[in-house]
Amino acid sequence: MCTNATNQTGAYCSYSILEGLGYSLVFFLGLVVNGAALWAFIAKRASWTDTHIYMLNLALADFILVLFLPFRIYDAFFCLPKTLLCTFLIFIHYINMYASILTTTAISVHRYLTIRFPLQARSWKRRKEAAVAVCFFIWVVLVSIVAVFHKDNLPEKLWTCYERCKNTRIRPQFTFLLLSLGYLAPLLIIVFCSSRIICILEKKQDKSEGKKTTAGIVKANMTVFLVCYTPFHIAFIVNFFSRVPSNWRETYLPAHVFLQVSDWIASTNCCFDSISYYFLLKKFYT
Repeated sequence: MCTNATNQTGAYCSYSILEGLGYSLVFFLGLVVNGAALWAFIAKRASWTDTHIYMLNLALADFILVLFLPFRIYDAFFCLPKTLLCTFLIFIHYINMYASILTTTAISVHRYLTIRFPLQARSWKRRKEAAVAVCFFIWVVLVSIVAVFHKDNLPEKLWTCYERCKNTRIRPQFTFLLLSLGYLAPLLIIVFCSSRIICILEKKQDKSEGKKTTAGIVKANMTVFLVCYTPFHIAFIVNFFSRVPSNWRETYLPAHVFLQVSDWIASTNCCFDSISYYFLLKKFYT
């Protein structure tokens, strides 16, 4: 628990105009592209495939993250009081971020299997059921983790509505789960699947324009994943092992600033997902 100069609501007010502007940009752009993606995949699809189910799940995860960004924008400009609402908002933000990561991983595996074993993939009759099960499993796992570790972000452990007290560390078990299941495992899977897809497409004698474009999209997807999520998890590790001075309330902590900036970078992925997957990949995986 940390103590600070508080008002009756227990909120330490820390204004950040740049943070508010940054998340405002993500909100408006994300609202447009994810709203358009949902409209395209729900209103204009007569028959659903397993690919559409994965993409819908990704769209929902990104769209929910975007819908709750106004709370973060308001907190940056005016400050929200530290209540259980803050705990809820923090978990909503990260549940949907990791739901996006894990769904992206599932899409990469699905895409690899479709290209590596095209005949077997087309002959399998329960592809849609499997896609629904995978998506459902992702949400169940994430919500379960949040339920088990919900005490790590209760109001008394927060410095502001979206910031933990810098001298209160998250439990090592929670950190291990976030880094292993939330980043390292998806990273290895995505890099492997993407690399194999690129090799398969480049080795084909029939190098049509469509295959070249698909390979380019796969490279772009992998690059976006690395750029968006790697800084945040590096910052997460740095902050976990950093020594926090006793006067942390008045001290400028570069590692903490790096975490805040990298968190914003990670949130921008919700915009890139829609552009890359929904409007480019759908022409190759329908």
